Amino acid sequence: MKEGPDISRVAALIGDPARANILTALMSGKALTAAELAEEAGVTPQTASSHIARLAAGGLVTTRRQGRHKYVALASDEVGTVLESLIGLAARSGHLRTRTGPRDSALRHARVCYNHLAGDLGVQVYDSLTVRGMLAPEGEALAITHAGRRFAEAFGIALAPLERRRAPLCRNCLDWSARRYHLGGALGRAMLARMEAADWLTRGEGRVLTLTRKGKAGFAESFPG
Repeated sequence: MKEGPDISRVAALIGDPARANILTALMSGKALTAAELAEEAGVTPQTASSHIARLAAGGLVTTRRQGRHKYVALASDEVGTVLESLIGLAARSGHLRTRTGPRDSALRHARVCYNHLAGDLGVQVYDSLTVRGMLAPEGEALAITHAGRRFAEAFGIALAPLERRRAPLCRNCLDWSARRYHLGGALGRAMLARMEAADWLTRGEGRVLTLTRKGKAGFAESFPG
């Protein structure tokens, strides 16, 4: 028998369509109830509970009970990073869902990708910062420049605490809808948090983000095309 990590077990947990839908829904960064996840997965509450139990046993999600509800969240940033990578791989390989509708259009415009901004607006941020020399792509890696550090501080983000974390400060995250990069990593999460605090973006259904009137002005000034 081969020794070492058993990637087949993790792959099997993620590979089931219902469990994949549950994990994707949790990419919003919020803890969701079992009932909400059942709706996202398109299964009965009883079936969703069974899937959640398997995901928890496999170390991919955590659960906690509060009142009458059980809340579920991704177990760690590492799980979110793996899911982001798989979403990007699926997009690059052409494995895309064919169902479209109004919600899909909203998701393509702006959505949460495990607590950072994705969709057309996320790509706009990435492209604007890169063109102005604030982000420096280095192959698959991504670095922040001196100009980028000044911009981040002026935007209200303290970089020092972010750099002390284990997670990378900046990382390329392939946007499945735009097929281009948006900004991931600790900086991407901090920027989305700052935008929400400034009332530029509001959370809608699931992972959808809505740009406010204040946000339109802010994006035009801070992230020109």
